[in-house]
Amino acid sequence: MKAFMPWLGLLSRLVLGGVLLAAGLLKYQHLDKSQMAVRAYEMLPIAVANFIGIVLPFAEIGLGILIILGAGTRISAALGSVLMLVFVIGISQAWARGLSIDCGCFGGGGQVEPGTANYLPELLRDAGLAALGIYLFRNPQSKFGLDKSPQPQKLEKGI
Repeated sequence: MKAFMPWLGLLSRLVLGGVLLAAGLLKYQHLDKSQMAVRAYEMLPIAVANFIGIVLPFAEIGLGILIILGAGTRISAALGSVLMLVFVIGISQAWARGLSIDCGCFGGGGQVEPGTANYLPELLRDAGLAALGIYLFRNPQSKFGLDKSPQPQKLEKGI
């Protein structure tokens, strides 16, 4: 099993990093829609929601690139997992409160016709991505990553 762990790490990096990168790239071109998507959750004051709507795409792009490259894997994977868990909380509260919104995860977002929102696939996707980030946090070494492999310490005898 240990022989497959670096390959599983690479796959985890490519999936989590790829999703973050794609989501950020799809949002950064339309920051007004990104702001609207964050406001639709009705969790934050409008000014804070607008700020997050502007910053979020760039944070996703940065994290996605770092994770894909395997640079600062432990920290970037932890941040990616936290971000996914925040998304799970946001989507869950929208569902629980009966809001009918598009999550805005890959651009767009905002109000949709009542009864058309389907939150379960989004929750499962984001929970799975959070799990990949947790795996990478616990096992940051993977194939083709820029992070250096830790060198085993040699014990000196007789000192």
